[in-house]
Amino acid sequence: MRRVPKLTDYVEIAAAEYIRETGRDELDSRWIAEFFQDNGVLDDYPQLDLVAFYALVQKAVAKHVDRAGKQARRHVDWMTRLERRLHKG
Repeated sequence: MRRVPKLTDYVEIAAAEYIRETGRDELDSRWIAEFFQDNGVLDDYPQLDLVAFYALVQKAVAKHVDRAGKQARRHVDWMTRLERRLHKG
């Protein structure tokens, strides 16, 4: 018997794939509809509607983008501090 993935697994996979494929932070409705049908979400969670899944994935995409932005800002701050130290000494 096949183990049904948790809904959160589908959400995280969809968010990661979307960001990797498109690099965008605004979820495309056609893309998510295709993922919803082609990746088994509809089969495994027939009670879940596409609009609800879209909202969950959009929230995950926003979280991933926010986290990446914070990491990038920390890296730029670190590089700026390093550059200042190199120019002082």
